[in-house]
Amino acid sequence: MRDITYPPIILTAKAGFRALGQTFQMSGTEHVPRTGGVLLAVNHISYVDFVYGGLAANPSRRLVRFMAKRELFDHRLSGPLMRSLHHIEVDRGAGTQSMRTALSYLEAGEAVGIFPEATISRSFELKEFKHGAVRIAAEAGVPLVPVILWGTHRMMTKDHPRDFSRGKTIAVRVAPPMYPTGEDPAAETAALRRVMASLLDETIRTYPAEEQPPGSWWLPASYGGSAPTPEEALRLDAEEKRARAAKRKAARAKK
Repeated sequence: MRDITYPPIILTAKAGFRALGQTFQMSGTEHVPRTGGVLLAVNHISYVDFVYGGLAANPSRRLVRFMAKRELFDHRLSGPLMRSLHHIEVDRGAGTQSMRTALSYLEAGEAVGIFPEATISRSFELKEFKHGAVRIAAEAGVPLVPVILWGTHRMMTKDHPRDFSRGKTIAVRVAPPMYPTGEDPAAETAALRRVMASLLDETIRTYPAEEQPPGSWWLPASYGGSAPTPEEALRLDAEEKRARAAKRKAARAKK
């Protein structure tokens, strides 16, 4: 796959990391194979997870093609960029085509990234996982590598103003690959979620304490922070979904 845009984008991003004075906690990146198809399952806490999630594969010199919502491809600015990076458009109402594209990429030896939660977690803990990750990995016959990000939500996430101030720590942790068979997608998805939940717990506990004092909005409630509980986050998600539906209905009525 020809990449003209991706290499300079990576160099620009790394320059941005330095300008922001960011410190990186990286571990387990050796679990990303250097060749062959591989599917990276990444937790979703921020609008910039696409940028930082790819770092998991950077030591292996891999370029990750993320599965991303259609709206990003429809935008006049992000759309051309997403397509130039060969990311994969996902229509949540009809996901068959995106799955076929992901499979073709994996069969061609590409690294593909997927967010099993589908949407950003307002609680910053793991939401329920969709079965797509294990189904795709099993059908393509490729390893499924769990990846946890932490700290990205402090820059840009739902319900909070953007904050690109200097000096934040970004954690990227990678677990050993899993090899789904597809025989029981529900059980294999639950196993993936358990691995990622354990890795997330380890990541939060080893994150610099001075950067997440008790009561911090970016710290989960179960860790002493003021982020919404998973139950509260579900309620907020439902309210957001209703508001979007009402907005679409009003827009159609104006036509």
